[in-house]
Amino acid sequence: MKITLIFIGKTDEDFIKVGIEKYVNRLNHYIKLDIIEIKNIKIPKSITKENLKSLEYEQINKHIIADDTVYLLDENGKELTSVGFSDFIKKSMLSSIKNLVFIVGGAYGFSEKIEKRAIGKISLSKMTFTHQMIRLIAVEQIYRAFTIINNEPYHHN
Repeated sequence: MKITLIFIGKTDEDFIKVGIEKYVNRLNHYIKLDIIEIKNIKIPKSITKENLKSLEYEQINKHIIADDTVYLLDENGKELTSVGFSDFIKKSMLSSIKNLVFIVGGAYGFSEKIEKRAIGKISLSKMTFTHQMIRLIAVEQIYRAFTIINNEPYHHN
C-alpha cells in the first residue's frame, strides 16, 4: 500500500517543512508516502466560495485515479484516537488498498464533487488548525500509526 497526502497550497513555514521532512524520512522505513501540493488558485475577489471549491476539485482530481481510496481530513469527520487511526491504517493495508489518499482542502473546505468521491471524512481534531499545521499533524499521526502497528515505543498509552 502507498499513502498519498494532497494539500491545497505550498507549505511555506520553515519549521513545518522541517517537521514534515523528519516524519517523511522516518516513514520511509514503513511505507511509500507521496505528498502532493496543489498550487493556490489565483482568483478574482468576486469569485464565490463554491466556484473556488470547484476549481480546487478540478486540480485535486488530476491526482486521483479510479482505484484510489480517498478520505478527507475534515474537522467534521469521524474522530479517532491514535490507536484507532492505526487500526484504520492496518485494516486498509490488510484489505489490499493500493493507494490510500488523504486530502486537506482549501480555506473553505471541499466541493460537493470531492465529498461524493471520498469514502469518508476523518477529523484529526475538533479544534481548528492552520492548513500549514494540519500537514505536520497528519504526517506525524501516520508515523505514529505505523509505530503502533509495529509495537514500537514511540506511542505511550
